[in-house]
Formats: sequence, C-alpha cells, structure tokens
Amino acid sequence: MPGTIPRRSAGLLLHPTSLPGPYGIGDLGPAARVWIDTLARAKQTWWQILPLGPTGYGDSPYQCYSAFAGNPYLISPEQLAEDGLLATPPPLDSDAPVDRVDYDRAIPYKVNILREAWANFQGGRSAHLKSDFESFRHQHRAWLDDYALFRALKDARSGAPWYDWPTPLREFQPAAIDEARREFADGIGFHAFSQFLFFRQLRQLREYGRERGVKLIGDAPIFVSGDSADAWANPQLFLLDENRRPTVVAGVPPDYFSPTGQLWGNPVYRWDAMERDGYRWWIDRMRMTLESVDLVRLDHFRGFAAAWHVPAGDATAEYGSWVPGPGAALFEKMRDGLGWLPIIAEDLGVISPDVDALRTQFDLPGMRILHFAFWGDPNDRFLPHNYERNTVVYTGTHDNDTTMGWYHTLQAHERAFLQRYLGGDRPESVVWDLIRLAWSSVADLAIVPVQDVLELDTRGRMNLPGRLGGNWLWRMEGRALHDPAFERLGDLTDLYSRTAKRSSLGDR
Repeated sequence: MPGTIPRRSAGLLLHPTSLPGPYGIGDLGPAARVWIDTLARAKQTWWQILPLGPTGYGDSPYQCYSAFAGNPYLISPEQLAEDGLLATPPPLDSDAPVDRVDYDRAIPYKVNILREAWANFQGGRSAHLKSDFESFRHQHRAWLDDYALFRALKDARSGAPWYDWPTPLREFQPAAIDEARREFADGIGFHAFSQFLFFRQLRQLREYGRERGVKLIGDAPIFVSGDSADAWANPQLFLLDENRRPTVVAGVPPDYFSPTGQLWGNPVYRWDAMERDGYRWWIDRMRMTLESVDLVRLDHFRGFAAAWHVPAGDATAEYGSWVPGPGAALFEKMRDGLGWLPIIAEDLGVISPDVDALRTQFDLPGMRILHFAFWGDPNDRFLPHNYERNTVVYTGTHDNDTTMGWYHTLQAHERAFLQRYLGGDRPESVVWDLIRLAWSSVADLAIVPVQDVLELDTRGRMNLPGRLGGNWLWRMEGRALHDPAFERLGDLTDLYSRTAKRSSLGDR
C-alpha cells in the first residue's frame, strides 16, 4: 500500500475551541463554516484539530472523559435553533473576552441550553430527529451506554472521580449498575442525546468541508484519562491495583519541554489483556474516530514500541522506565479491522531505532518540527534537506510557542545557524521564511498553526507542556478569518504545488 498521504498538500492547525463566536468558546457552528471557506480560499486541503473528546478538569483535550465520545461544549446553539430544539439563545455577556476561551462561563451556559434542548425534545419538539437519535443510540451502544451512565453518575456526585464512588459502583457490580441505569435514566438520556447532537453537527460540518475540498485531520491521544468511562467500565485493560488505582502512570522522561520530564498521570494499558481479544478496544476506537475525520494524528507513537512507566505517586517523571508496548501486532490487527491505516505517527521526543522501524513497517508518515531544527547540526532530522517524502512538516505544534515567540527566545548560536540556513538575517520575515521552508520541502504534507499565518507572538500560544493552568485558552478574533495573510498562503500553496486539487486522500 502506498503512503498515507499520496500527494503534496497543505493545511492549517486550529482547534474548534479557538474559533470566534458569541458563546465564550468556539464551536461547530457558523464560524466553523466561515473557517472552512477561509481554508478553501487559501487553497488548503486539510484542517487539523486537536482531540474532540469531552474535556474534564483542566480543560485539556488530551485528558478526556472518553476516548469515544465528543465534547458537548462544542455543540452550536445556532444549529440547535435550526433543528427547532430551542430559540437562538442570547450571547454571553458583552464583557466576555474575545481572545480567550471563557470556560468558567461557557461550560455552564452550554450545559443549560443542552438541557433545555433535551427537555424540549422530550416534550415533542423536533420529532423529525427521533428516529435518527434512536438509530444513533443503537449503533453506538457498545460505548455510549457506559459513557452516558458514567456522566450521569458524575453529575449526581458533583463531578467526583469514579474511583472515589461507593464500592458497588466503583467496581461496576451488575446489580448496582442496573439500579443506577433505572435511577438515572433521564440523565443517561440527556448525555446520550448530547452525543447525538455533537456527532450530527460534526458530520454536517465535515460534509460542508468536503464539498469545498477541505478534509479533517483528527488527533487520538495514546492514553486515556484515569477518570474516564473507558477506565471505569474496562479496568481489565489497564494496570490497576485491587482498589482500581494505577500502579504506574504515563509520562515522558526529561526532554525539550521539561528538565524533570512530563508526568501525564494517565493509567497505562495492560497490553497482554488487549492482545487476547485481538485489540478490539483499539480497533473500535479508531473506527469511531474515522467516522468523523479523514486522517488521524496518533499521539505519542513511540509509546507503542515502548512507553515510559512512572511509579504511581511519584512527583515527577524522572524515575520511570521504558516498558515494551504491543509493537507491530497492534497495527496488523488494526489494519485488518479497518482495511488501511490513515495515520500520522507523532514520532517526537526520544526516538529509538525500534520506533522508526515500527513506523516504516506500516509506511506511516512521521512528523518534523522546524522549531526543533536549528541547534547547529546540519544532519539534524528536523532540517528540511534531511526529510523523506512520507513526512508531515510543521513550523510548530500546539505544544510549541508561536514562531514569532520562538524566534525571540532563541540563543545566539541557534539564531546564527537559522540565519545561515535562511541565507540572511530577516527577523521581520522569519515567520513566513519558516512557512516557506515547510511548503517548499519534499514532505508530502505541510501544516502550520493559524497563529503563525497571523504572525502572532507568545500571547497566541495554545499550550505549555508541564504548566498547570493557563492552557487551551487562545481564540481567534472574528476579523482574522478574513485576514489578507490567507491569500498570501494560497499563493505559496500554488507555488509549491500543494493546492487542494492535488490531494486525493479521502476520495477512496
């Protein structure tokens, strides 16, 4: 089978929460369609997003309540009104920030309007949706039943994590679960209906993009949150003790972002248990993801070769150990189950030969980040002249500073090497110089965060790994959707033969 990305193409990275709009958080509504129009005008093939799961404490899309469910806070109130479920609600207060997500107000606001929509639906409003909702619940019952109950139980316990619930519920004892399904039937229905609305709107948005030549790149975190429906309902798949607490947690050793490593805290998989049923959970998860997107960035790909296990209770990730993962066996089963592997391998960090071998065995494109390239070594794998074609190149990702912010923090020797590589000292044009490097490279796919197209400084940064609080907040102002910079990007896309008409992925 040829590579995942068969021809030269390009795209932009922007999470839906960062879209403009009147409800304190970007969503799947009108601004998302304007954004797709902007991508099409800029001759882009791809819109890359972060994970779309339901976020919990800290609002991180990489720590979600489910690996299957969608984020209800991304549901568009305007489209609920179009479906007849409620009148168009008023925007948040006029003093709500336009350049930051206002989670404290946006989340309860969205929950309230979703509950109103659910009440109206139960009262007979929008009867045309009834059969579709019933079909959705039946089709996805394998994960949806447990997820909806999980969320209803969390609601009833003021958000307490499942491992602090009473023993019968914590241990998923059948009698307690059956009783809870009866007692919390309305809450279960509400959360199931919210999932139906989310995936309905996402499907409509994806179809809108496809009509304009724009496809979606999704993101699948390798690990799930400890406080998730997945860990609660499937404890046998994770390394947990008799009290269902993790014995080890996930992270990475000291790296570019942190001298003490990154302690993610997620439970780690019991790969031998997953192997016994043919990795069914992973196949089902990827199949569900690919119902919504055309291509998936598989986060922390090196963890499938070996993952960094940190003893539960450690304060940092410094003293973990590398433990082998499933390797090729998982991807063989996944390919058998899905038919092919539309995957980008996030192969950043400590990459050993076995990780490269696993990626190349399945012909998966790896990632190259220009921000990591200019240490002074001409043989660095992140420098464009060292790329292979089956590669995705980025200026930076959601974990990096913006290119403008990055440039102003370079050390003297890094800046000198960058200037040598670019052929001169051009601080006023360095952002577009890096975009040009990405677009002109041999990499089959080039992606840039929209913050770089708009030449934003560090205030546009999305995430700083290892920092508690202050992440996932950045939003684009409405006028930026019409910025002339997108026409400039379209010209570069034409110049380097990355126009949308040249990409055939997703037309299978």
